[in-house]
Amino acid sequence: MMPLRPSKSALRTFHLQRHIAGRRPFSSSFVASAASPHRSSLQKRGQSTAAASAKATESRAVPSPAFNQEPHRNEISPLQHRQLPELDDSMVGMSGGEIFHEMMLRQGVKHVFGYPGGAILPVFDAIYNSKHFEFLLPKHEQGAGHMAEGYARASGKPGVVLVTSGPGATNVITPMQDAMSDGTPMVVFCGQVPTSAIGTDSFQEADVIGISRACTKWNVMVKSVGELPRRIQEAFEIATSGRPGPVLVDLPKDVTAGILRNPIPMHSTIPSLPSAAAMAAREMSQKQLEGTINRVANLVNIAKKPILYVGQGLLARPDGPEILKEFAEKACIPVTTTLQGLGGFDELDPKALHMLGMHGSAYANMAMQESDLIIAVGARFDDRVTLSIPKFAPQAKLAAAEGRGGIVHFEIMPKNINKVVQANEAVEGDCADNLRLLLPHVKSVSERPEWFEQINDWKQRFPLSLYDRQVEDGPIKPQAVIEKLSDLTAHMKEKTIITTGVGQHQMWAAQHFRWRHPRTMITSGGLGTMGYGLPAALGAKVARPDCLVVDIDGDASFNMTLTELSTAAQFNIGVKVLLINNEEQGMVTQWQNLFYEDRYSHTHQQNPDFVPLAKAMRIAADRCFKPSELEEKLKWLIEQDGPALLEVITDRKVPVLPMVPSGRGLHEFLVYDEGTGAQAADARPKRGLPRPERISDTSP
Repeated sequence: MMPLRPSKSALRTFHLQRHIAGRRPFSSSFVASAASPHRSSLQKRGQSTAAASAKATESRAVPSPAFNQEPHRNEISPLQHRQLPELDDSMVGMSGGEIFHEMMLRQGVKHVFGYPGGAILPVFDAIYNSKHFEFLLPKHEQGAGHMAEGYARASGKPGVVLVTSGPGATNVITPMQDAMSDGTPMVVFCGQVPTSAIGTDSFQEADVIGISRACTKWNVMVKSVGELPRRIQEAFEIATSGRPGPVLVDLPKDVTAGILRNPIPMHSTIPSLPSAAAMAAREMSQKQLEGTINRVANLVNIAKKPILYVGQGLLARPDGPEILKEFAEKACIPVTTTLQGLGGFDELDPKALHMLGMHGSAYANMAMQESDLIIAVGARFDDRVTLSIPKFAPQAKLAAAEGRGGIVHFEIMPKNINKVVQANEAVEGDCADNLRLLLPHVKSVSERPEWFEQINDWKQRFPLSLYDRQVEDGPIKPQAVIEKLSDLTAHMKEKTIITTGVGQHQMWAAQHFRWRHPRTMITSGGLGTMGYGLPAALGAKVARPDCLVVDIDGDASFNMTLTELSTAAQFNIGVKVLLINNEEQGMVTQWQNLFYEDRYSHTHQQNPDFVPLAKAMRIAADRCFKPSELEEKLKWLIEQDGPALLEVITDRKVPVLPMVPSGRGLHEFLVYDEGTGAQAADARPKRGLPRPERISDTSP
């Protein structure tokens, strides 16, 4: 006989009853059903008469509340609707391209640099004949990126780039890395294939988000038209906050072509108000900052040979140079700057030590080595500044061990603190704000006679004017060109902006031009990008059209982006190009001469005839051969109304000195020696590769 099995419905009923019984409330009035027909139901147990009467007359005691807890109230709050973010319906009905145009308007963008292409056409169609900003079309996307950098460096506002997908986006990678290295705010918008085609290797598709991750502060792909306004707003916030830098926004074509149908929240995902934890951390940080400021002030007050080492971080704030000047004067401290910090301190001030580092002034380098307290402000101890770390700042390290000095680092980026050189005191945050906080705690010092006497002795022994001097019938010395330009612009330094390429001419400009105002030196420092000078000059002139903007360039560097001369002509951007032509890659040949026994491997190139080339691009151009005509030709260049080029044929194999060889200490520098220098000059034509024919004097 087969055993009886309960039906599915009976099992379902059984489990339901068990479930109900398992979650019954604690109540004396509940009677549970029997789980089996063979068992009787549980009955309520009766209470005694005494217990019943006691329950009727007494209430259960309420436990004492905790000392920090309010008594519990059995009050039910009415249901409240969650507060929704405010919606913006002003863009409903706009395409993604039109939203881009509207957001540029809201961000106050006046100029955009870029190059069109298929994937970004919806945006270009939307900005067609826009009256709200000017679009500048370069000859290459790299030029657009460097123009945006020059614009940002001259104005302090983020430069905006608009390019297409694939090669359009990848061509901006070098400018983005350059901006990342130098802390330049830049917002790059690039087209992308439609979202449905991403990952299919479609035409001009590139993983720009992956490619640009390491060379941007932040990047994002916009996946819907409703997301576009918020992402654009975030891009500008991130590019300009903290240490400025580049950001990238990837725009698929279906997003920029799509239509916004519904109102959207306009708030940024970046928290506008700090959280409780952030506020607590900030309060604790503020208390720590006060203690740090007091300790730093004590070090400044007891130091005998302090020095201020200033970088670009202080120039980010308009009032930064003024605070620096006030601090240096109150405490009577000499000031040296990095390449990117030039102009942050007036070099005509007796306390100025000019630029330091590999090709810095010998007296700045010696002062760094002899100082007992180095106050680094907005600088990151770059390898071109410190050279050999074990040999760097020996007296400051000794003073730190004795509790009377050391290295103090004012820096906004925590990752830069103790990254290269160990700081004895780190002051994290905005450099200008923290330097201002330090000012009241520092004692006034009228003079430091011993310290400045030693510095002045170094200045007399190793002046920057110590080089193979110009002779009337000899070739033009490149240093003399820069000195003459500096003299001719002495009355208008505040309105003169210099950009450079990368190479020997860059260092000569830093050494022999007198820098007096911030944002007047624009160059590629961290990355060292050849070809930077001309497009950066175009961007700077667009940002500050009232200024004289001169690109001091070398022939090898200029060759890389010279096509942007036609951009200057097309938009009548009045930049001046001072082309120092020594017919070689000068900085590399200098290293080959010093360290590779004159093996000039592929460092001499055949240049075009620059003057006719510039004229073919509708640029006024001239050439200078003789020292006697240098001043007249430079005046011609400065006085030109529109874009102009002056090619100066200079002496070859001229080293940039002083120079600290790699692996040496800052005090182990090479300087020009008049005796050996004359012998070297006589031997130059006999060394290396045969000297190519010079361009004949065919200028009109």
